[in-house]
Amino acid sequence: MDLEQAAEEIKRLQRCINDLVGILTLPAICCGGEPQQIVRTLLDVLVRTVHLDLVYVWLKEPIDALPVEMARAEPRLGGMDAAREMSAVLRQSLGDNPQNWAPAGRILLRGREISVVTLLLGLQGEIGVVVAGSERIDFPGQTERLLLSVAVNQAAIGLHEARLLGDQKWLASELDRRVAQRTAELKRSEALLAESQRLSSTGSFLWRVATDELTWSDQTYRIFQIDSATPIELGIVGDRVHPEDLPVFEQQLERFRSGGGDVEFELRLRLPDRSIRYIHIVARGSRDEAGQLECMGAIQDVTERRLAEEALGKARSELTHVARVTSLGVMTASIAHEVNQPLSGIVTNASTCLRMLAAEPPNIDGARETARRTIRDGHRASDVISRLRALFGNKEPTSEVVDLNEATREVVALTSSELRRGGVSLRLELAEGLSLVTGDRVQLQQVILNLILNASDAMSGVEDRARQLLIRTESNGDDGVRLTVQDTGVGFERQHVEQLFDAFYTTKRKGMGMGLSVSRSIIESHRGRLWAALNEGPGARFSFSIPSKIAGNRRQSTARS
Repeated sequence: MDLEQAAEEIKRLQRCINDLVGILTLPAICCGGEPQQIVRTLLDVLVRTVHLDLVYVWLKEPIDALPVEMARAEPRLGGMDAAREMSAVLRQSLGDNPQNWAPAGRILLRGREISVVTLLLGLQGEIGVVVAGSERIDFPGQTERLLLSVAVNQAAIGLHEARLLGDQKWLASELDRRVAQRTAELKRSEALLAESQRLSSTGSFLWRVATDELTWSDQTYRIFQIDSATPIELGIVGDRVHPEDLPVFEQQLERFRSGGGDVEFELRLRLPDRSIRYIHIVARGSRDEAGQLECMGAIQDVTERRLAEEALGKARSELTHVARVTSLGVMTASIAHEVNQPLSGIVTNASTCLRMLAAEPPNIDGARETARRTIRDGHRASDVISRLRALFGNKEPTSEVVDLNEATREVVALTSSELRRGGVSLRLELAEGLSLVTGDRVQLQQVILNLILNASDAMSGVEDRARQLLIRTESNGDDGVRLTVQDTGVGFERQHVEQLFDAFYTTKRKGMGMGLSVSRSIIESHRGRLWAALNEGPGARFSFSIPSKIAGNRRQSTARS
């Protein structure tokens, strides 16, 4: 090597060293800088030191407001505006995903062939890629590759730090925002809690069991009608409790003192204005930091709900009675026939008895037997009246042991004349040994009566077939009993099966639409269900099932355990 070549090589190495020094200062230049400035500095350094015709940067995700793509290019290749065009050319030549571009290749940009090299920003290209290009066929040389690699690595360090710094700033800003928001929400939640307690008539309390210290919310003071400035003690609370409920209150206090746990119960309050309020109390025990037992709970004024429930129960009872009395109009002829028969027998027997006594000599034995028949018919008439009074009387529901077969026979006895007059052929299939049930006998008979009268009415217009009514009792598979009333009437439309049990829905011309609705309510109150189905032939069947007495006792025992 001659002196001239050696001097040139020395100058080239000096330039390379100077370039490396300049590139190695990139982190210092970029430290604390904005991501946009870091990328612009990288582009400028690469164009200046490596003498590139183009350089393109693609970021996987934007950092702050930094665009995803930036580029520098010689004027003949588009100058400062070549980023979008360059991106399209690179994707067309190298593929859609920049992270999968080949390390080196050739592209055609504005009619010029460019040698390009792809370098990853980050260890796995998690930040993005840098593409450098030159029209020289031998690009990149060994020195150029070294300079590019160092520059890209230094830029990646700066971008990573910028991203961390940006995240830190965002976290700090977000923390400040959330602290301010939470502070405002604590103040607002207190106001909302107080308002929600007032609107829902629900107050809260804290009872420290060891010291009997009580802390109440404003709404709790309002429920008890006590001034909020008054120190609260258990004695003051006890004075407000209704005397009849005071044992329950004291029992719950002692229960909690002995072991804590959750409690839930209702009490009546007798307030200074002599009004009675119902309250529902739910409380839970816990331990404070010192291990002392404390009770935290809620008190809700449920007076309006209780009064509404009582009114609803009264209305339902009256409606049930109205439904029974309505059925009485349909049965008037049958009742007259049932009562008239024993009365006629009484008159006839009495006349016969008089004739026998007036005979010479008097027929004492015959008169005695006739008197017995008179007494029998009198009892028969009395039984009919008693059954009617029980069925249509407005008495409170009572729970008793009921033989469903016997109850069914009594209803059939009342309706038999009406059924015969309507041309209905009745068949009873009452299961032997049927389990007893527990319930209100009169209400269950009302359901049976309603189903029988509905079936008879459904067959009143049938002329082309026999009017057959089947009443069947049987054991249900799940420890219950079932009663079915089946007719050969006109049936109903299948899509309206559930509407049959809606209040005021009726298919009768003069019906009220209350019978089946009341009947379902009665059966459901007996923990059973009432349903309807169409026969395979003409007509329909209505069935109800209720638990047997044994099954009901078993359920109660399970609930207590």
